Amino acid sequence: MLDAMEGGLVVSCQALEQEPLHSSFIMSRMALAAKEGGALGIRANSKADIIAIKREADLPVIGIVKRDYEGSEVLITATRKEIDELLESGCEMIAMDATLRGRPGDETVESLVAYCRGKNPGVQLMADISTVEEAVAAELLGFDCVSTTLHGYTPDTAHTKLYEDDFAFLKAVLEAVKVPVIAEGNVLTPEMYRRCLELGAASVVVGGAITRPKEITARFVQAASSTTKQ
Repeated sequence: MLDAMEGGLVVSCQALEQEPLHSSFIMSRMALAAKEGGALGIRANSKADIIAIKREADLPVIGIVKRDYEGSEVLITATRKEIDELLESGCEMIAMDATLRGRPGDETVESLVAYCRGKNPGVQLMADISTVEEAVAAELLGFDCVSTTLHGYTPDTAHTKLYEDDFAFLKAVLEAVKVPVIAEGNVLTPEMYRRCLELGAASVVVGGAITRPKEITARFVQAASSTTKQ
């Protein structure tokens, strides 16, 4: 899968239950639109959405399952339950939270990697990380690639964004590991996407700027509001 999406765009087609577009059918059509626009891959949440997307769009899928667990901040593919669902979905790659935060049931990233490799060694694994330290640890655990997905979304990194200082965090991760690095997180414009590739990202995942019309609308409204106030 990494070869298939190298040097191109992966579109994240996700909508949680509380969001207007929450529907496996809608996400499958989003994926088809992304394919027709030139995307090389899709990132999707839940077994149901992935199955629907695979029927509609012939593109490789990075699969995740977002699920809340009491007592843990880890949301993305947190336990073996989510791994099993994703293996059943037919996705080519599984992404999981690879931060240093505590996981439900005292599960560890290392044990999840071993579990997934044991059940299906052909499925590639992506580490969603928030720090350089986590990227290095993920490479040592045998992840096929690391993604900057969680930078800016953990307590230790909440004060920063991926694009700050000309993508300084992306540059640091690229220097620290040898596995492919996927840029993801607040990539909002074609120019930002292009810059990530110029810096050496193997691929770039874009979600909200393409597939979340509520958020896109809000940005336009806020921009007009700030202009009016001036």
